[in-house]
Amino acid sequence: MRFHFALTLQALWTGVCQAAMQHYPAAAWGHYDVCKSQVYSDEGLTWDYMACQPEAADMTQYLKVTLDPPNITCGDPPETYCALENPYMCNNECDATTEELAHPPGLMFDTEGRNPTTFWQSTSWKKYPKPLLVNITLSWNKTIELTEDIVLTFESGRPEQMVLEKSLDYGKTWQPYQFYATDCLDAFTMEPKTVQDLTQHTLLDIICTEDYSRGYVWKNDKTVRFEIKDRFALFAGPRLHNMASLYGQLDTTKKLRDFFTITDLRIRLLRPATGATMVDENNLSRYFYAISDIKVQGRCKCNLHANSCVYDKEKLSCECEHNTTGPDCGRCKRNYQGRAWSAGSYLPIPKGTANICIPSNIGPVIRPNVSSLGVANRKEVAPQVALSTAPSVHVANSKRARVCDNELLRCQNGGTCISNVRCNCPTGYTGLLCEKRRCESELGGCGGPDSGQAHLTPPSTSRLLLLLLLGSVLLRGVSCWPAVL
Repeated sequence: MRFHFALTLQALWTGVCQAAMQHYPAAAWGHYDVCKSQVYSDEGLTWDYMACQPEAADMTQYLKVTLDPPNITCGDPPETYCALENPYMCNNECDATTEELAHPPGLMFDTEGRNPTTFWQSTSWKKYPKPLLVNITLSWNKTIELTEDIVLTFESGRPEQMVLEKSLDYGKTWQPYQFYATDCLDAFTMEPKTVQDLTQHTLLDIICTEDYSRGYVWKNDKTVRFEIKDRFALFAGPRLHNMASLYGQLDTTKKLRDFFTITDLRIRLLRPATGATMVDENNLSRYFYAISDIKVQGRCKCNLHANSCVYDKEKLSCECEHNTTGPDCGRCKRNYQGRAWSAGSYLPIPKGTANICIPSNIGPVIRPNVSSLGVANRKEVAPQVALSTAPSVHVANSKRARVCDNELLRCQNGGTCISNVRCNCPTGYTGLLCEKRRCESELGGCGGPDSGQAHLTPPSTSRLLLLLLLGSVLLRGVSCWPAVL
């Protein structure tokens, strides 16, 4: 009997862990995907505002790519290339006038997994010893917050010298993100380092790494990275479990926040792979750049005032909430300047602080002890504005705010909405939206002798053990949690 019960508990434990892995991270760290929810209190209906941001996405869908010099792409005139690892294998042709043989810049961002692989390719190093220099600029015309590593996949050998740069002012000025070289001292007079050498105090340091350039690995590893997650881990821990620490730093340290924010990226290719210490001047068609894929994962920067970003007329813009406006929701709307604009805050987790813009003629209405409809109950109290003052709320001809409707303000527990002013509640329920059991207000409560409800029976030992098990999983960090971001 005891053995059977132990097996049952073990199965329940496994199920709880699996459920927690699916649902706990979102609740604990917050996706910040909801900007507001409707709540009620004894004083009436209000909006409960919270910090929000768009979901992370593949940002290469929305960029404009520019190459400098403009004629650096191969194929005009047609050219034949030799393989880097075999100078006598010269059967790769590039011809801009033939679709199957052309290698335009757009192939750096097309769907991966095709066979044969598609890629952009430069002209060969035919003007050696003059450097083969290429600038690839990616522009979004919008501030972007990076969330994943930047990854470049080279179809040829990885460059022996390269710089990744960023701009925060739409390409007017540039700052280096990271240097890459087979020999950092020789190329950039910098000591070689890796991201593992960085600490919380040196995270913003610009380093030169030899990890993605040294050695001839044409067949084995084609990628060059700028490590975003490893830098996140300096605050959030190696498995990114302590996101509260990272969010706190991003909230309070503008330089750190700006470090992961861009409007443009620039890839400066300074020297192609040679596969040897000496360049074979008799076969310069072996040396060129070819990139099959560029990955940039991030989200529109909306200052935690929007949960969606639209791409219209070749431009990204935030769909601002919290009475804010502007491409990045960076200012208050007209007539909503009752206090100075402020960005939202990630803290406290899980909903953050919205810092909404309030109407110019009223102050914030604080609603303590507010519970949410359709959203998990939140203990933190944030500035809220009564629904009757919110511009998006429908107001009846009598100037009374709608109590119910068939969209957001639905009557609960089977109740029906009467003329948008009251809920007709079924037997056994009461409250503004039929959200309360009627017995709660009766003598003895829902378990009393006059309530019409069955008495609660004392829980069995097995139920108590199960409740303790569930409580320990939900309230303590246990080993079954996965890594989250």
